[in-house]
Amino acid sequence: MTELELRISQDGFWDDPGAAQKVMQQLSNERAPLETYQSLRQRYEDVRTLWEIGLEEQDEDLTGEVKTEISALACLLEKQELTMLLNGEHDPKNAIITLHPGAGGTESQDWAAMLLRMYTRWAEARGYQVEVLDLLPGDEAGIKSVTLMISGYNAYGYLKAEKGVHRLVRISPFDASGRRHTSFVSLDVMPEIDDDIEIEIDPRDLRVDTFRAGGAGGQHINKTDSAVRLTHLPSGVVVNCQSERSQIQNRERAMRLLKAKLFEREREARELKQAELRGESKEIAWGSQIRSYVFHPYSLVKDHRTNTETGNVQAVMDGELDPFIDAYLRKFRSA
Repeated sequence: MTELELRISQDGFWDDPGAAQKVMQQLSNERAPLETYQSLRQRYEDVRTLWEIGLEEQDEDLTGEVKTEISALACLLEKQELTMLLNGEHDPKNAIITLHPGAGGTESQDWAAMLLRMYTRWAEARGYQVEVLDLLPGDEAGIKSVTLMISGYNAYGYLKAEKGVHRLVRISPFDASGRRHTSFVSLDVMPEIDDDIEIEIDPRDLRVDTFRAGGAGGQHINKTDSAVRLTHLPSGVVVNCQSERSQIQNRERAMRLLKAKLFEREREARELKQAELRGESKEIAWGSQIRSYVFHPYSLVKDHRTNTETGNVQAVMDGELDPFIDAYLRKFRSA
């Protein structure tokens, strides 16, 4: 029996439902690789048995079925191989992503809304839960900013591949002259920080502002100042949260966001220092362009870090990001 299983078997384990749920999720995450291995092993044995029967009976129909099963098994093994690349300390955690349009007004804000839809589709296809923590709508269309919590095993491990600037080239639907426009949106991604990771924040270093939640919601929009904005004065980091009904809950979520941002800044600072000590000319620029999405004069999505590309732009915008994430993780697995 593992340590987690022993904790679950102890009296009073469910006295704190929140803590108990976290332990249950951790246990499920730990069991997942073994369960996957057992499933793949059983499928391999089934295919091997089918192959032996086909050879013995010289059954062409069985031969065709074996080929189909081998192809499907190879695909599953490839996906499992990708999952095994996610061995970073924080890869298994939930991901917090933030989208910020660049200069360009409505055009860039619309591009941010398109990316929001793309990542939502990708997450839902994986069975992940998507929660909008904060959203500022655009004046005419699109969004000025949005922060999402994407919850599920390895969410951060996958989505860390998407950090950077995303570039769109298209004929603008907002330009009466039908001219081609280039728009930019930056994506930031952080792991959700567990309570057991110590991030010291002095209450005197915080400015707390409350405001009325906005955006879509109709009758469900809060009529009180329940949304919370936290400003960490020493670093200048600002976070908002308006996803909960009460101010207390929003403040708790905002504190978790703030801790995640401060943790990520510290991690990046350590990486930069290590690169300097090694004498590397490693660029860790927050605004580095990672991918271009060209709608006109041709159709192409290209990742500039791995040279992975596809002409099926619509499929990518519908959430088919795995080829890009796969290529990134394989290329940078030793980074």
